[in-house]
Amino acid sequence: MTFLATLAGYAAPVFLILSPILSYTDQAVAMHKARSSAGFSLDIPLIMLVASIFRVFYYPGAKFDKALLIQSFCNIFIQLILLKIALDHRPPPSSKGGDAALPFAGAQDGFGGFQRPYNFWQWRSPKPYWQFLLSLFICLAVLELLIAPFHSFYSGYSALIGYIGLSVEATLPIPQLVANARSRSCKGFRFSVLASWLVGDAMKMFWFFTSTTAIPWAFKLCGIFQAACDSLIGVQYLMYGDQQPAKAQQGWPYPSGKPHLTGSFNGSFNSGRQTPTGRGTPLGEKTI
Repeated sequence: MTFLATLAGYAAPVFLILSPILSYTDQAVAMHKARSSAGFSLDIPLIMLVASIFRVFYYPGAKFDKALLIQSFCNIFIQLILLKIALDHRPPPSSKGGDAALPFAGAQDGFGGFQRPYNFWQWRSPKPYWQFLLSLFICLAVLELLIAPFHSFYSGYSALIGYIGLSVEATLPIPQLVANARSRSCKGFRFSVLASWLVGDAMKMFWFFTSTTAIPWAFKLCGIFQAACDSLIGVQYLMYGDQQPAKAQQGWPYPSGKPHLTGSFNGSFNSGRQTPTGRGTPLGEKTI
């Protein structure tokens, strides 16, 4: 057990630092080659960027293991690249009656059927995404400078920042879980990302609970929740695989196929009468 703890103490930090770059680079390259980000939940860069930025500002008050701080900077770097590629190669808006285009399906009805305020993180223009991230960073930097001198208050503020950031990170798998369940497919979601999540969860859990360095309980609790969600995505991958997403069936209210050929309009809006063969007469032959 001592040998395993020592090995994890060296291997886990290296893996945690490199895993965001290795796994998400593969996802970014795949989207760039396919010139499409369909199937990839755009909420993943949002969650990882917000969580990593919060973790960077959590460090001055918590002084946790430096490997976790370096991982935060690596996450910010790769997620910014991933966001840029996803926005550059996003599918066009779904047409009326057409298939929803992931990851922007739901821009109309929101997450879980609820409209997001101001269509948050579902904007069609790339500019608001970068404005939001820059504004978040500036706000946290200003708060850090203002509150840091007040040591009695700063410790509580730092803990709050940490729990917010890590709670956000713990929700990382949820958008992908929902996207997979809706489409009944994992197409577009790289197996390399899933594998890195699962292996990372296993190493994190072992390292968090055996490490001699400072690992706050916020990391441990949020890590347990995230590991459970990642395991569910693994089950989805086994169930759905890489099959084509299930297409939503659009109901058509007119029994005969076209509204201008239905009997409910009694000919008043008919474009032509029906012939014995079922073909409509041209407009010029219509009797009034």
